[in-house]
Amino acid sequence: MTIQGELFVTHRPMVFAIAYEVLGTRADADDVVQETYLRWAEVDVSAVRDPRAYLATIATRTALNAVRTAIRRREDYPGPWLPEPLVAREDSPEHQLLVKEQLSYALTVLLQQATPEQRAVFMLHDVFGLPYQTIASAVGKTQAAVRQIAHRTRSRLTTTDHTAPTTEDSAEVLEAFLAAVITGDLQALMDVLAPEAVLLSDGGGKVVAARKPVTGAEPIAAFLLKIAQTPVPHMRVDIGNLNGGLGVLIHAGNRLELTLAVALDNDRKITGIYLVRNPDKLLQSTDV
Repeated sequence: MTIQGELFVTHRPMVFAIAYEVLGTRADADDVVQETYLRWAEVDVSAVRDPRAYLATIATRTALNAVRTAIRRREDYPGPWLPEPLVAREDSPEHQLLVKEQLSYALTVLLQQATPEQRAVFMLHDVFGLPYQTIASAVGKTQAAVRQIAHRTRSRLTTTDHTAPTTEDSAEVLEAFLAAVITGDLQALMDVLAPEAVLLSDGGGKVVAARKPVTGAEPIAAFLLKIAQTPVPHMRVDIGNLNGGLGVLIHAGNRLELTLAVALDNDRKITGIYLVRNPDKLLQSTDV
C-alpha cells in the first residue's frame, strides 16, 4: 500500500464520523468516504502539511454538498426521522473512534436538530480539535463566524446536557428498563423514566410506529408496555454496541428488527428514548 493509501486508512474513521454526524445515514456517509478517497488520490501528498486536516476538510465539504439531497428525502418522511443506527463490531476502527469520542446515538439525534454547518463545526472543533482557520476553510465561513457557530452549538448541547453516561451506568439503566418492560412492571418502568421524557419512534411508514413524539413518563410507559405484548417470532433481545455506546437490539431470528437507544440525565433517569424500526435503516446498520 502506498503512503497515500496508508494515510487514508489511518484517518478513514474520522472521515466516516464527520460524514455520518452531518448526514445521519450510513449510506450517505459511505458515499462521502468514497468521494473523499477519490479526491485524496489526486492530491500531491508531498505538498500536504497536515493530511488529517486536509482529509477532514474534503470530507466536510463533500458532506455539506450532499445535505440538500438528504434534506429533500426527509421532507415527506412519515413520522419522526431518526439517524440510522450503527451496530458495530468492537474491533471496528470506526466503532472504537465513536466510543473514544463519546459519539453516542443520543448525541447524534441531538446534533441532527442543529444545522448542517453547526454539526460540521462541532465535529471538527469540539471532537477532532482542528483549528478555526482549518474549519473556516472547510465550511466556507470566516473564522469569526465559525467561532460564533461553535459557541452557539456548544451552548445548545450544554443546555440539553449531552454528556455521555458511562458504560456501567448505561448497562444498569438499560437492564432495569428491559426487565420492567418484559415483566410488564409499570412502577419499575416509571422509576427509570424522567417525568419529562420523550420517545421518538421511526418506522419510515413501513412498519407500525408512533407518528408523533410520545411525551411524559406515563404515556411512554403505557406505549412501551403495549408494544411489548406484540409477539415477535424467534425474538432475541440483547444489550449491545450502538454507535458510541450501548443500546437494545431486538432480533427476529437473524434479522435485526429494532434498535433502542436512550439519553440519561445526571440522576440516571431516561430523558429520551429513540426507537428505530424502519427496515431500510436496519439492513445495513451492522459492521461499521
